[in-house]
Amino acid sequence: MPTTFPVSLPTTGTRTITIRQQSVVAVASSPYTLERQVQRHQGQVWNLDVEYAPLARAEAEALVAALCSLNGREGTFLFGDSANKAPRGTATGTPVVNGGSQTGEDISTRGWTASVTGILKAGDWVQFGTGSTARLHKVLADTNSNGSGVATLTLWPRVRTAWADGSAIVTTFPKGNFALTTDGQDWSVDVAHRYGLKFSAVSIP
Repeated sequence: MPTTFPVSLPTTGTRTITIRQQSVVAVASSPYTLERQVQRHQGQVWNLDVEYAPLARAEAEALVAALCSLNGREGTFLFGDSANKAPRGTATGTPVVNGGSQTGEDISTRGWTASVTGILKAGDWVQFGTGSTARLHKVLADTNSNGSGVATLTLWPRVRTAWADGSAIVTTFPKGNFALTTDGQDWSVDVAHRYGLKFSAVSIP
């Protein structure tokens, strides 16, 4: 049966996850005044370096198979920050996008519990979309809901897809759609038959 993307990686414990923010910004400095001109471009992605703790064969082979099924950079998979599954904010209510056609850094949302200070906190993760459309964003500022349960989220990366009005927002263990950065996958097996696995990936814009 053909593999359907994105695949779900087994929920096997990771040892370290390195997350790197990558923006595309052009900077030119005058050779005479050293004044800078800055041009912000659209490109913004998350880069991941993931290393797993030594795994027994029963745990490792399911993960190996899932990574191999990606066929290098062809396929995609869902991944989130397993060390920060829950938001620091209260995040109560049933949040959705408040009005279609929104893109950019600030997105209006509704459905939160009304009049809450710190409905989300700076650094919280949120997810828009599902499956192949899942996108992972970080909240950049503490956010409050108003008396109608509306809150404006300031996000990185900027939202590039104009989600439909009423689209759900995930706040508990949100995930994004990622792809490997190479076309090969390796793993090691030591004398105790413990597997070592790691991979690097980039988010789908």
